[in-house]
Amino acid sequence: MNFPNLKQPSHLFATWFGVGLITPAPGTWGSLAALLIWYFAEFLHSSIHIILPVFILFSWLMCSQASQDSDSKDHSAIVIDEVAGMLLALSFISHGVITYISAFLLFRLFDIWKPWPISWADQNVKGGLGILLDDLIAGLFAGGIIYAILLLL
Repeated sequence: MNFPNLKQPSHLFATWFGVGLITPAPGTWGSLAALLIWYFAEFLHSSIHIILPVFILFSWLMCSQASQDSDSKDHSAIVIDEVAGMLLALSFISHGVITYISAFLLFRLFDIWKPWPISWADQNVKGGLGILLDDLIAGLFAGGIIYAILLLL
């Protein structure tokens, strides 16, 4: 099967409606898409505790299905994992341009750099969960650091 095939729903969602096809750095574009959606969908913020777990489970399913169709264990076009990780980071912090940009930059840093335990998850967890887990940990790191800084200020 040719991956991605945007006519297939799992590929459409896994590439976040084709955002994962933007080069260079499709993961950065996926993270930016999540940031913009969350920034302009402020009315959804009060439901984050419902939206986020459902979205994470959905992302796991989409990553699993798309990776089975791909010739790569973590195809660069699969960016729903970056969307989920970025949303997790943003769930920790208050609505604002500075906090959002800070979370975006930290999330991308952790997702690219992959310090432990992100690197461990990336190397040792397989399948759809493996694709997703390193981004969720990066999101926890980014959101947690911004939250702690804001708490100290």
